[in-house]
Amino acid sequence: MKKTSIIALILIALAIGAIASMYGDASTYENFEVALNHPGKEYHVVGVLNREKEKYYDPQKDANYFSFYMVDEKGKESKVVYHNPQPADFERSEKIVIVGKMEGDHFEASKILLKCPSKYNETEVKT
Repeated sequence: MKKTSIIALILIALAIGAIASMYGDASTYENFEVALNHPGKEYHVVGVLNREKEKYYDPQKDANYFSFYMVDEKGKESKVVYHNPQPADFERSEKIVIVGKMEGDHFEASKILLKCPSKYNETEVKT
């Protein structure tokens, strides 16, 4: 076999390996029920803040502990623990996307993504 053929085969094998490793680490959008049934696997969960239940953030005691209750799109509620400061404008968010995994009775979030209300209102332009 020629050297170029061997190098091409090695590059193809590396590319396939890289794609397979990225696919294995990819998290998917699910709900709390699925995350509860597959502990340890990372998921994206979309939902809304349960404003009737208490959220906890005391930066004097521990600035890297924030917890709240969220209801997913299927209506299941879970406590969410985030080991970082509370995101700015958290209470104003319309929807929340949390990335993480279930740990016992709560969801351990590694990231919180917020969908805030639009700053811009639709207005008619009169000509």
